[in-house]
Amino acid sequence: METVQNIANYVAQKFNNQCGQKIDEMKLHKIMYFIQRESLIQTDEPMFDAVFYGWKFGPVLREVRKMFKDDTFSNPSDMDEKTLKIIDAVFDKYAGRDSWSLSWLTHGEYSWQQSRDGIPEGENGSRPMKLEDIRVDAKRIRDRREKLNMIYPHPRKYR
Repeated sequence: METVQNIANYVAQKFNNQCGQKIDEMKLHKIMYFIQRESLIQTDEPMFDAVFYGWKFGPVLREVRKMFKDDTFSNPSDMDEKTLKIIDAVFDKYAGRDSWSLSWLTHGEYSWQQSRDGIPEGENGSRPMKLEDIRVDAKRIRDRREKLNMIYPHPRKYR
């Protein structure tokens, strides 16, 4: 299992290298959520041990928030091939998207919706998103991909 800080460092560095600018905080939180979900889809295991919180604009990791506040990003340490494959696939799919569209996508996630239950719209809230609920989102995506591959069988894998 990787540390949330190492993965955030990797994503931030990759974004800077490819886009020539610092990744914004909202985008990094959402990409981190999609990385965690994708790890559950592909391996049935979380990639990192950290809790997301269901804030008004989507999932937030306190560790990543602290990295932004303290400006403590650094070079990532080495990761195994399987981990990098998952991170890179998520990065390729979402890094080019607008942060607000990523926020909107996370609002459709069961895990985020559950964490927001009873919290007035516009308030951040401090309720954790349960890993079991993120697993529900992962299963939904896995099932959708399997159905698409049955309907449209060809070498391309749906992500």
